[in-house]
Amino acid sequence: MSSSGANNSTNNNNNNNNNNNEDTKTTIYSMLTDQPITIPDSCLFGTCRPVSEFEKLNCIGKGTYGVVYRGRDKISQEIVALKKVRMENEQWGLPISSMREINLLLNLRHENIVELREIAVGKSLRSIFLVMTYCEQDLASLLDHMSQPFTEAQVKCIALQLFRGLNYVHKRFIVHRDIKVSNLLLTDCGCLKIADFGLARQFTLPNGTMTPMVVTLWYRAPELLFGSKYQTTAIDIWSAGCVLGELLCHRPLLPGRSEIQQIDLIIDMFGTPTEKIWPGLNDLPSLKNFTLRQQPYNNVKQTFPWLSNAGLRLINFMFMYDPSKR
Repeated sequence: MSSSGANNSTNNNNNNNNNNNEDTKTTIYSMLTDQPITIPDSCLFGTCRPVSEFEKLNCIGKGTYGVVYRGRDKISQEIVALKKVRMENEQWGLPISSMREINLLLNLRHENIVELREIAVGKSLRSIFLVMTYCEQDLASLLDHMSQPFTEAQVKCIALQLFRGLNYVHKRFIVHRDIKVSNLLLTDCGCLKIADFGLARQFTLPNGTMTPMVVTLWYRAPELLFGSKYQTTAIDIWSAGCVLGELLCHRPLLPGRSEIQQIDLIIDMFGTPTEKIWPGLNDLPSLKNFTLRQQPYNNVKQTFPWLSNAGLRLINFMFMYDPSKR
């Protein structure tokens, strides 16, 4: 064979190899220009493992942001949680809530925060999974199957873990914004882990503005109900107080069916807020939408007659109307 033929053969082989090794591409649409952009999948997924390396055992939950499966790592045989990212509109790529959750969880490592171990991918954007630590149940399902309320000592143990997890994220300027019993997971050893960071935000300025329409209604702080866009870690403290009350009462503490009823329930429990105890109350944009019933006292002690003085003080501090004192 001539050297020219050999060179042509070599070039053809190289071209074939290049074609075989060429990265598959995905077309997404820019959120800024609404124009299609074609990029290699490796830029989207990096060195993520294929989801085929995991076996889905059963579905353990469905939510706004996706479906969660109990799964097994076929290589290590470890049981994990596989959270499938819900693609509302594939042409827009990953939902912003999922991107925020991935970005935050990849940088959070604490025993009371659910661990995002890695991301597993299928053959397209329709098949992206977050591989997370598996927890046997959440507090909501545990409450549903308990015949008796938690004791104060048990609630204290759970609360301590919740506070440790919140302290960790708050020190990193992160507000979870959706603390509730269904987002608090428990391992078989009783270790609590805060989960679902889809609504979480990281702030760099103390007065960064955010939308007030967050946090499940029953756990929503009054400043959010009154339309405040200046959110602090205090909204998580209010939500955590609602969780503690739910554990102690064995029922939701403030189960409003509307924002108006939610405000009424808060006033029933903690009295009517005033400008004197909550400076800036009268400036909140949505306050004018509510007629606040006058009640000068709170009913915390009547709601928790068995609770120790230390427990009552804790509850009252967590439900301070003034966010700066909460």
